[in-house]
Amino acid sequence: MKLLRYGPKGQEKPGLLDADGQVRDLSGVLADITPDTLGALGLAALRALDVHTLPVVASPGRFGVPFAGVGKFLAVGLNYSDHAAESGLAVPSEPVLFTKWDNCLSGPNDPVVLPKGAVKGDWEVELGFVIGTTARYVPLERALDYVAGYCVVNDVSEREYQIERGGTWDKGKGFDTFGPVGPWLVTTDEIRDPQQLGLWLDLNGARRQTGNTSTMIFSVAYLVHYLSQFTTLRPGDLVTTGTPPGVGLGQKPPVFLKPGDVMRLGIDGLGEQTQKVYAYDPALLD
Repeated sequence: MKLLRYGPKGQEKPGLLDADGQVRDLSGVLADITPDTLGALGLAALRALDVHTLPVVASPGRFGVPFAGVGKFLAVGLNYSDHAAESGLAVPSEPVLFTKWDNCLSGPNDPVVLPKGAVKGDWEVELGFVIGTTARYVPLERALDYVAGYCVVNDVSEREYQIERGGTWDKGKGFDTFGPVGPWLVTTDEIRDPQQLGLWLDLNGARRQTGNTSTMIFSVAYLVHYLSQFTTLRPGDLVTTGTPPGVGLGQKPPVFLKPGDVMRLGIDGLGEQTQKVYAYDPALLD
């Protein structure tokens, strides 16, 4: 299934994308797509529906984050060896972890608003996965059983705040609008192998990133296993898994986001996003 939420910010309705690419309304079946929906029972109930009986939404308009109630938003850095190289950093022996704060969550095509004083805004197309079953000390061989689905994430970053301001990376990763997610949450039955997905990102129509999850240093399964050693993963937790090479920081010379830029990005089977970049304007954040 491809689960989604559509409508104005704060008024999203639940839906799904059918095999013909039409949005079907789920609001007669459930109030919203929540972490409870993402468990085995919730997904089984949705799979049992006759999709053709659900109303077609002719003009869904805006898409929001594809499920409500995101818990932890965890992120993995330097998870592609060639991206580590372009960043001038060593390939990590263990996953590099940081957090993206929940205020950064936004719909897949919502504006990206640079923070005050930003001079090094950057892009990162990434595979995200969402937990469907509570996970503690998960054995590697069972790790994918705890995943509800996959989605596209743009791990938007401000490199000066991330790298040059001291402390942790988090301060350059958690600004409002710096976490576009979606357009859909694609359940695991539609993704045969999360380590065989192509990723790409265009900036103003020019290809900047091209990669494949097969070159990730730490696989999705390993990340579920690893993270569950340090924190309890719960339904609705979102993990974004790192980016392939081609970010702005790695260009020669570096290229950073400016107002008016347009990012378009996607992952095989998971859909596409498009965001226009704006200078700081609080009216765009409400």
